Formats: sequence, C-alpha cells, structure tokens
Amino acid sequence: MALGLTALEPDASLLALGVAADLAFGDPRYALHPVRLIGATLVRLESGLRRVGADGYGGGIVLLVALTGLWVGGVSAVIVVAAGFDRRLAWALHLFLLYSLLALGDLLRHGGRVERALSRGDLEGARAGVAELVGRDTERMDEPACRRAVIESLSESLTDGFVSPLLWYAALGVPGLVLFKVVSTMDSMVGFKTPRYLRFGWCGARLDDVMNYVPARLTWLLVAVVAAVVPGGSAARALHIGWQQHGVLPSPNSGWPEAAMAGAIRRRLVGPIWRQGQLVTDLWIGDPADPPAGSAGDFRRAAWITVGAGILAAALGSGLSYGL
Repeated sequence: MALGLTALEPDASLLALGVAADLAFGDPRYALHPVRLIGATLVRLESGLRRVGADGYGGGIVLLVALTGLWVGGVSAVIVVAAGFDRRLAWALHLFLLYSLLALGDLLRHGGRVERALSRGDLEGARAGVAELVGRDTERMDEPACRRAVIESLSESLTDGFVSPLLWYAALGVPGLVLFKVVSTMDSMVGFKTPRYLRFGWCGARLDDVMNYVPARLTWLLVAVVAAVVPGGSAARALHIGWQQHGVLPSPNSGWPEAAMAGAIRRRLVGPIWRQGQLVTDLWIGDPADPPAGSAGDFRRAAWITVGAGILAAALGSGLSYGL
C-alpha cells in the first residue's frame, strides 16, 4: 500500500516529461480523455440532482462531493492498484495523466492556427477559431480584434490551463491535479450567473476562484520576469499594469495575467465585446498611451511570453515536486 500511495505523489521527473509532451504534441485527442469523462459524469449527476429537486446551493455541494469522490478517488485507486502489479505501469498512468491534464501546448497551437488564418487573409476562418476560445460574438471582429481575443485567451488560460494544475500537482500530487480539473470543469459547465445556475453552480465557481487565487498572482510575476528578456517586452509595465488594473475585469483572478500581458507587450487589450448582439463592455486594459494590440508581432510577442512563463512555472513546479 505504501508503494501504491507513493505513486500518487508529485514527481519532478514525470512532471518534466509531461510538460515536454504537452508542449511537443499538444492535448491528446481520445474518446476517454479525463476532462471529457468528468464532464459527462457531471451532466448525468446534474440531471439526477435536478430530478429530485436538489437544484440549489445544496445540490451544487453534493455535485462537487460526488465528482470529487468518483474522480479523485477513482483515478487515485487505479494508480495505486496498478502500482501493486507493476510500478512501471503506475508511473506510465501517472505520466499520461499529467500529459492529458496540462493544456499549454494545445492553447499555443490553437492561437497559431488563428494567426495563420489571418496571415492568409481568411478572416472567417480566424473568427471561427476565436469562437472556440472565447464566449463572445465573433461576427463583428476584424483582424486586430481576433488577435486581441487570442492574446487574452493565452494569458488567462496560462493560469487556469497550466500554472494552476501544475502547482496543485506539485502541492498534492495526482489527487490535487484531478481535484483542480474537477473544480475547473464544474466552473466551465455550471458556474454561470444565470437563473438556472446562480445557486447550483455557486460552489464550483467559488472554489475555482479559490484554487486559482495564488496561481493567478504567480502568473502575473512570471509574465513580468519573461517580459524582461523578450524583445519589445516590458517587465516594469507588466508589474505596474497588472497591479493597477487587475480589478478592471470582473473575475478575481483573470485580470492579473491579462493586465500583466497588456503591460508586458506594451499594448491595450479587450476593447468592445459583444454577446448575443449586445455590447457588454467597451473597456480597455493597458497603458492608455499604448496602442491597441492587433498586429502579428503583438501575437508573437505574447506567445513567446506565454511559453517562457509556462517553462518557468514548470521549473518551479518540478523544484517543489523534488523538494516534496
């Protein structure tokens, strides 16, 4: 049993391999991907809870507990049992889980596809690509708006798609990684401020805020560090704009990496956003003296900063895993 539990602990070598695989190959595409399965389980549990009238705060808490028990407990049990048969099998499962649940490489590839569509004049293709990244109308977007949306997605998803799961893995091993993905999936599927989900999704949304709290602020610092060495970047502006404007966005966490990125690339981000034909915001983040982001060079600079910050986060996570 002790050997099996050891197979769940954070491992610096496996983390380095998982990060390398993610950057090299992107997110693996297969029917039994853990995030897909967690989402499918959530849909079934939600349906059952609503049938019995558990559609308020209590139902959301039950959903969290059930998903955590099924997925954190289930995945951990599989690895522990595998370790009892063959330690190498347990390490292989552990590594493949890391590769499957870290999402920096796939995000960069998706941003690259949008940029390639723009470079060949395919605005409709770029808009379609952006629609897969953001929850806003894309029909009105011109080329600069498409690039801004991609840069915003790069910076925000750097936190919740990579830095957060990596740090929770470094802190708690496989259970921490899977727990973060359970909470993140709940937030993305039921964490809406609509009449249907305002109470039912409250638990998942608030816990997602808590689990991303430290990683978001760490991402702000990592973006600033990398901006110091990327041509055209500004560490000072990343720190200043991140600190000064992180509260402009409604999320308690996403404003830190997005505002930091705006300062780092010396460009303004966000701008007019439309949803279902309605203008929901026309705010900008960044130094008012800077021009709006929108060029291919802006995208490349943001992509390099994202890669550099991700690598620094991986090095930090590996160091923490080694120490544990």
